[in-house]
Amino acid sequence: MLPANFLTDNSPLRGGHAAAAIIVTEDHRYLLQLRDDIPRIYYPGHWGCFGGAIDDGETPLQALERELEEELEFSLAPDAGAEFTRIDFDLTHLGQGRYLRAYYEFTVSAERIKGFVLHEGAAMQVFTVQELFALPHITPYDSFALWLHVARQRFAPD
Repeated sequence: MLPANFLTDNSPLRGGHAAAAIIVTEDHRYLLQLRDDIPRIYYPGHWGCFGGAIDDGETPLQALERELEEELEFSLAPDAGAEFTRIDFDLTHLGQGRYLRAYYEFTVSAERIKGFVLHEGAAMQVFTVQELFALPHITPYDSFALWLHVARQRFAPD
């Protein structure tokens, strides 16, 4: 569902490199963020992965560490998180450039999630796989990355 003023809002949208967290509980549920309902961001009012922009001079993992601390007060252990996948976007025909969205996987206990403090977004919630893919409003790129994560055992090696 689009915000009521989506088609009349002229706020500029900018592409950029980003990093996102696939946060999985030990019982294979996924923690997602309900994005704020403001038209100047990609997919306002949609469920998606936590994360955000990669600032100049940051690696994707450094950016994600910063974003997770800002958004959830989630501090990563030095060896936490393994890169899961990257999705590349070519926005050159929109007057932008080529951008990546790097996804990292984290397994977190349900007890630890209870200690997270939401600072960005409208809500956070843990979903089963069935609930996740039944959501009516989920960011398409995060949905694809999450689908890859759920189906990862089905991919045969080259």
